[in-house]
Amino acid sequence: TTTAMSSTLLERTRALHEEIERSERLVAKDFHTDAKSHTSRLAQNHRVFQCVDGIRKRSRDLLTIYDDEDGSRKDELEGMAAENQEVYSLFYERLKEARDYHRRHPDLELASVDKDEEEFLKSRPRVDFSGEEAQGRFLDLHDVHRSFTNAPKFGNKDLSYLDFLGMFCDFRSIPKPSKLNQEYKAYLEDLDEYLVGFYGRSQPLASLGAPLAAVEKEFDEMWERGEVEDWEDKGLGASTSQVKDNPKLIDLEDFESAGDLEAVGGDRIKEALVALGLKAGGSLSQKAERLMATKGKALEELDRKLFAKGKKPVRNAEEAQRRLSLSKAIALLECRIRALMQLMEKTLSDTKKQVEKKATSTYEELVADMEELQDRGQGDDQGGDGTDNEDDENDNIIYNPLNIPVGFDGKPIPYWLYKLHGLNQEFKCEICGNFSYWGRRAFEKHFNEARHLHGMKCLGIPNSKIFSEVTKIDEAYALWENMKKKNSAVGFTQDEDEEFEDADGNVYNKKTYIDLQRQGLL
Repeated sequence: TTTAMSSTLLERTRALHEEIERSERLVAKDFHTDAKSHTSRLAQNHRVFQCVDGIRKRSRDLLTIYDDEDGSRKDELEGMAAENQEVYSLFYERLKEARDYHRRHPDLELASVDKDEEEFLKSRPRVDFSGEEAQGRFLDLHDVHRSFTNAPKFGNKDLSYLDFLGMFCDFRSIPKPSKLNQEYKAYLEDLDEYLVGFYGRSQPLASLGAPLAAVEKEFDEMWERGEVEDWEDKGLGASTSQVKDNPKLIDLEDFESAGDLEAVGGDRIKEALVALGLKAGGSLSQKAERLMATKGKALEELDRKLFAKGKKPVRNAEEAQRRLSLSKAIALLECRIRALMQLMEKTLSDTKKQVEKKATSTYEELVADMEELQDRGQGDDQGGDGTDNEDDENDNIIYNPLNIPVGFDGKPIPYWLYKLHGLNQEFKCEICGNFSYWGRRAFEKHFNEARHLHGMKCLGIPNSKIFSEVTKIDEAYALWENMKKKNSAVGFTQDEDEEFEDADGNVYNKKTYIDLQRQGLL
């Protein structure tokens, strides 16, 4: 009503101040109520955000009025001055406007401020969360995971969702040549957009403006100095000026031919090729010839077929500018995503636990959990301020200092069961990358699992039963060398290992068979 009747600038100013004070009072009342459940806290934060957002908008309107660029406020104040002879006529004119307004709206009722405030404090702002996000408790990266697994240039189609949660912000695991494309940039933009949106929905009172601005400022400074991790070359690849001082290079002026260069050894030649960004495969002579081809030439002059994938130098200034722009945008997105995940580290940890729990739960247990969450949400809606004891019990963080495994009900398993299965015993396997296995059963089982098989394959050792219980790399190598020596020492001997059979079906080795035959015993 006040806004509708605010025909003057001063009245509008007064109404804006009144609405700001009312919003401040609502924030104070809302925070005075202790919201104990997650759903109640989320609703409270969104209500407060609505009030703060309203204060921000009305404050901008007030600043515009007080700036008075068009002079309307000054004219209105001068019109109300005592020296002005028209002050009474202006007064009666506005009085007439107020009477006409109430005459046109005879049934107008003044809203009860207390009633409106009470209804607002009980309201539940609508916030769109997916089922996987569970009202902002967990991340839902299934769409991003699907994009990653379907990406032919940088993705991994065999990567599970749980493994993706553990590596999606570790960008060093993706080779740089696979990153320099628009598909990878679009993937990062989608991931960044989702994380910013989720953070805003789950924590509406926390502003991302200042943290992300600090990240971008620090990134710009490090980019100019060439200190951004994994982007020291700014995505431009190797150039003669960049690699000339590399200690891994070989001074080719000391060698006349590729044959002379072979004397330094294959490993040394390979280091020099890698430092130049050239292909490092092939035989010793092929590597020496490839390195010798660079003698007296700049990298930009070499045949582009000699360079490894993603290491080719730029051809011209236009290509360099295009690649530099793409590389900087991608590197900045990676830095932003890493900063966002530092802010949501606990949410990511809870998401991993939830995914593991769902993977080990039966269909009936999953349905029961969904029904429990729905009942809990309905209880919050009926409870108003969310201070019920049931919500407090359901949503309180469970005290679990021993990090005991969680059962299907979301609570730690009994301690006697934890001790019975030996889950308090930690077994580390160096072959698996110092991965920890809790309990004897899990430790014995892991020798036939993919992680240990991959570790043994990287060591070049076949995974047979004889290597069971071996967890140290040095011990595995020592046992493998010992087995090879025994196998070579115990070779095939014709006299001992070649077998002969007599007419009665008796089997003898060659030496025994010949001796018996000479004696006429066969």
